[in-house]
Amino acid sequence: VINTIAKLAKTCTLRLTVSKLYFILSDKVANGGVSMWCELCQGNFFDEFQMEGVAAEHNEIYLELMPENLSRALKTAQSAKAVKIKLTNKHCPCLRVAVELPSLSSSSRIVTHDIPVGIIPRRLWNDFREPSVPDFDVSIYLPVLKTMKSVVERMKNLSNSIVIEANLSGEMNLKIETDLVSVTTHFKDLGNPPWASEDGCQSSAQDRDLESMAEARIDIKKLQQLLAGQQVNPTKALCNIVSKRIVHFILLHEDVSLQYFIPALA
Repeated sequence: VINTIAKLAKTCTLRLTVSKLYFILSDKVANGGVSMWCELCQGNFFDEFQMEGVAAEHNEIYLELMPENLSRALKTAQSAKAVKIKLTNKHCPCLRVAVELPSLSSSSRIVTHDIPVGIIPRRLWNDFREPSVPDFDVSIYLPVLKTMKSVVERMKNLSNSIVIEANLSGEMNLKIETDLVSVTTHFKDLGNPPWASEDGCQSSAQDRDLESMAEARIDIKKLQQLLAGQQVNPTKALCNIVSKRIVHFILLHEDVSLQYFIPALA
């Protein structure tokens, strides 16, 4: 999960609560930035989990960190007997990763990594709330991500932007148009997720003609980053398109859910 996130963000926010961990990236979409919301249940990853937030009624911790540093520290833990992650203060606040490695002698070998983190004060917590699913025009399941990745990687050499279009008949196209060339890859029979209409996000999609395409032009590098970073093979992957405004990806796995928002280019 960390390797995937390190591909998507130079720095991100780690939010810790009693039951969940969240990795959050909230570049303001108005500035053309992407945003990300990744959620993990701590019970699926840790045998023991103790945390104490800033106060009983605000039992959370928000840290800013560079995921690449955490990814490097965890690489040494692949054959570990045990890994312990703890927040310490060593000249500055750090996330300490202590890795107990198997040893030939009776004494254990422990490697520790101290990763500097920034503590985010409570007055800023509201900037990191869960994004809502946009009121989309079309929602569609994605094709096999490996296939999509190889298509996008080839297209990336031809243009800086890509048009994603889809309809409610399970069809999706990836298109590139430049002065010299136009290339389209068609995917069929992908299926459309059955969103419950009571959550209100289906309103604009309900009365839509099944064949008509919703489309958004996005930065191809941002899409490629998302596909290239995928180390968690999702059990379900889907995308919601708000015409000309935003493409919202949701990747679901038994233990992890990742949402990724790419704003449309003007």
